[in-house]
Amino acid sequence: MEYIEFIPQKLTDFLLVTLYSLIIGLTVRRLHSEKDSIEKLFGTDRTLTFIGILGYILLLAENENLIPYLGGGLIVSFFLGIYYWRKTEDKESFGFTTMVVALITYCIPLLVVTQPAWFTILIVVTVLIFTESKSSFVEMSRKFDKDEFITLAKFLAIAGVILPIVPNKPIVPFLEITPFKIWIAVVVISGISYLSYLLRKFVFMRSGITVSALLGGLYSSTAVTVILSKKGKNYDNNPSPFATGIILSMAMMYLRILVLMIIFNYKLSIMLAPYFVVMILVSIGAAGVLYLRNKHFEKVLVPEITADKNPLEFKVAIIFTLLFVAFSFITYYVIEWFGVSGLNALSWLVGISDIDPFLLNLFQGEFNVPVNMVALSCMQAVISNNIIKTLYGSFLAGPKLRKMIVTGMLIIIIANSVLLFFLI
Repeated sequence: MEYIEFIPQKLTDFLLVTLYSLIIGLTVRRLHSEKDSIEKLFGTDRTLTFIGILGYILLLAENENLIPYLGGGLIVSFFLGIYYWRKTEDKESFGFTTMVVALITYCIPLLVVTQPAWFTILIVVTVLIFTESKSSFVEMSRKFDKDEFITLAKFLAIAGVILPIVPNKPIVPFLEITPFKIWIAVVVISGISYLSYLLRKFVFMRSGITVSALLGGLYSSTAVTVILSKKGKNYDNNPSPFATGIILSMAMMYLRILVLMIIFNYKLSIMLAPYFVVMILVSIGAAGVLYLRNKHFEKVLVPEITADKNPLEFKVAIIFTLLFVAFSFITYYVIEWFGVSGLNALSWLVGISDIDPFLLNLFQGEFNVPVNMVALSCMQAVISNNIIKTLYGSFLAGPKLRKMIVTGMLIIIIANSVLLFFLI
């Protein structure tokens, strides 16, 4: 590869400018060839290639003060403006995309000469994707209603407005928990919930029970258990899809907790990652066993499980914040008064509620306990929560579905308990 060193840099830059400009021009030609006469266009492949080459020539003329290059840009903009005016007069078409793409193409030489190669490629790829995705964006915009933009605004407010302004100083001297740590936990949980919501509503619109349960498990496996147990009660002749969905949501719960652990306590995640990976595989395996063993049930049409409810409600964030703060104080005083034994007892008790605030408190809090005890408490809280979900499913489901839920959950609980002994 030594011969590459003898290729002049200007030749390399010229070839790159020509290639990038041509690719963008070909994309514009393909986009317009389906609906417009090429003769009536400002230009496509050749014109945009020439615009890129023109920019490169003017950039070389005097690249210190860029006067020739900027002057060329003004001239190109002038001709684009004339074309746009005639276009709106003759065809009453107000699309501005081609003109903007032409101006971006004129900027390609400046990027090639002054910026890293990866950044120029990123710009070109972005232009190509957005140029080719017009129909996709139109279709997507039709699915958005005003509530979707309000939901997006809420997430941006939670992540981009509130988070930067909250202080990063401890609330009380004896706790390391700060408002910033509390709210960043809210942002991460809300982000995972929002991602699950977007996938369900816009990517897997007509998904079956299995996909809905997987995505719902990212948000709350407890909610999935309650919803599918209630729904499945009316379809007890075919309980397999509901039971499989519930058990698969447990795999997503383990995945969600592992992701939170990696974000907030990487050291702990290194210790527990093998255990959680095993539990994800066990959950998937248990769901597969239930499905294969119960294929003999009568096949009846089961409903699609839709869950388009907006997860980004401020009251949910407030409740999570209050629970997080409450568990911070409770955990601190339990450890102070009762030591490690108190933390063990607390980890079993929290399973009756949402365990995310407790787990995130453990991940972020700097309590005076060894990391292996934090890991043990985390696993115990998960087992306790799984027991509660088993009780929910048993109470709400029909007889056949109840049997399958209990079987699958017992496999998960026993496997989790066995792994727990390796931590003791």
